[in-house]
This record gives sequence, structure tokens and C-alpha cells, in this order.
Amino acid sequence: MDDVSLRSAGTVAARLLGPDDPSPFELINPRGRAVALLICDHAGRAVPTALDRLGLADAELGRHVAWDIGAGEVTRYLARALDLPAVLGTYSRLVIDLNRRPGTPDSIGELSHGLAVPGNRGLGPAEVAARLDQIFRPYHRAVDAAIAAARARGVDPAMVSIHSYTPVLRDVERPWHIGVSWDRDRRLSDPLIAALKADPALNIGENQPYSGLGGNGYSVEAHAVAAGLADAVVEIRQDLIDTPAGIKRWAGVLAAALAEALRGLGAAETRTG
Repeated sequence: MDDVSLRSAGTVAARLLGPDDPSPFELINPRGRAVALLICDHAGRAVPTALDRLGLADAELGRHVAWDIGAGEVTRYLARALDLPAVLGTYSRLVIDLNRRPGTPDSIGELSHGLAVPGNRGLGPAEVAARLDQIFRPYHRAVDAAIAAARARGVDPAMVSIHSYTPVLRDVERPWHIGVSWDRDRRLSDPLIAALKADPALNIGENQPYSGLGGNGYSVEAHAVAAGLADAVVEIRQDLIDTPAGIKRWAGVLAAALAEALRGLGAAETRTG
């Protein structure tokens, strides 16, 4: 059942989040200068208490299948270093994937990258609606609100979506340190790639390890593309940012490149009336 069908059916969502469960999003530096807005869909791995860890072991919830390891900390670093607002997802993508369109198979998957998720089997409309209403939609409303706040200050903010990826997928090594993805709009991706490639020691993926051609995921499409904002999706190889030292190093690399890329874009994106 897709998102439209759930709404038209008048489904009443059961209460999912309890008083001890975290907010569905984390808002950082909301008064940042807003040349860009950082988002991190898969920053968290929380599971609502009522879902009893989705029937999974703690070790499984710590794997990449449940969240983007290191991506949240990189986003927090960038928000501080560049004085930018950021919106981070709190709950595991296994509960509901914030970067997938509701109603698609990957939105609430019973099987994710070979991992069976018992807590996602046989969900009824009310259970799906609870995850949409209490986790998915609040996060995306927070992103919309951050964009609106920037525009109220006369800025059309670029959107930078931060993710991490595994160094090996299906026995194929993925050698890039950082990947930058885009679809039709290259206003931000081109200068960001150029700034990163200024260091010859870096292996930078262009539309690698994931291609943005044909769409860069639900979040960028729903917020940046729909609003005509410049955007880029940044993927950092997970094994580089799975320690505090690695996070500091690679977030610093990305912060320097992103600052350079945003300098020219910021002037172009600032409205005078």
C-alpha cells in the first residue's frame, strides 16, 4: 500500500514512540549561516522500544545495513566547522528508510541486503502509518522548515546529503575515498569534485559508488530538486570514518573542499529581494 493509499484509507496510526524514545530527528545549529543545509538520513540506529529491536541482535543493528556508520558524526563536524544547519535522522533505516519513497519495497523492508527483519513482517496499514506519521514525516517536515528558515533570510540554500558506504559490496572492492553524486544539476557537485581532486592523493568517485543519474534518492528529490536548490550527495567510505580519528581527518578534508565549493555558489544563491 503506497503513501497516498494510506492517507485516503483514513488509517489511524497506533502510538509508536514512547516517552523514553528519542525524537525522530536531530536539529543542529539551526541559526547557522545557511549557505547550505546538511542532511543525514541514515545518521541513527535507534529502534522504538515498542518494536523490541525489530527482533534483531544488537550486533546486527550495529552493521551498515541498519545505518550509515560515521556519517552522522561527519555531519555534526561539518555543521560546526562551516556554521551550517543540519538535520539528522535518528532511527534506523530498518524501521523506515527516510531516503525511500513510502510504499516502495525498500521503505520498510522485510529483507534488507540479505538480512531478514522479523519486526517488519506482515505489517498492517496502521503499523505502517505509525512509522510514517511519527518518524518519516516529522524528519521531512524538519528539512522543509530548515529550508524555509534559510529562505526567510534571503538565501536559497544548497543541500548536501551525507552518507557512508561499505568498502566491499558483493565481493567487489570500492576504492574511492569519497564519492560525489548528482543528477541534472551540477552547480554544487562540479566545484566540490574539483576541490577534492586538488589533492592528488584522494581517489574521488564521480557518480560512484552510486550514480545519481535518474534521481539521487527520495530526500534530495523531494526537497532540493523540487525547490530548485543546488544539491550534491556525498558518500564517504565507511572504513575511513569508523573511528574518532578517522572522522576528524576525513570530515576535515570534506569541510575544506565544501567551504571552497560553497564560496562561489553562496554569492549566486543569495537573493536580494
